[in-house]
Amino acid sequence: MSGLLDTNVVVRYLTGIPPHMAERSARIIDQEAELQVTDVALVEAAYVLTSFYRVPREAIVDNLIALLRKDNISVFRLDKDLVCQALLLCRPSGRVSFADALVWAATRSTSDRVVYTFDEQFPADGIRVLG
Repeated sequence: MSGLLDTNVVVRYLTGIPPHMAERSARIIDQEAELQVTDVALVEAAYVLTSFYRVPREAIVDNLIALLRKDNISVFRLDKDLVCQALLLCRPSGRVSFADALVWAATRSTSDRVVYTFDEQFPADGIRVLG
């Protein structure tokens, strides 16, 4: 069966807290043949891990990429490699937010590759930034 992962399953899987939910999350993620995760769930997971669990930014990026590298996981309507590239933009500092990184990945997935923003620090690699 194929299904979408909600944020809470991703967070439980990555934190191991609480143990009974982490075990259920691991069974789902490690045993289901095909799963998808949305860009929204990834951004929400990053937010929860940062704000509630105080996980360092580098660890969040590394853990989300490790999750996405699983053969049974794909990103809903986005190229998995682009999403991993986008997450790497967040790793070095807080300059690129997780939300902006995923908007960048979505923009890279379009034929026009144009994003309209007033954010002067929006990542421009491979896209046109207008605003």
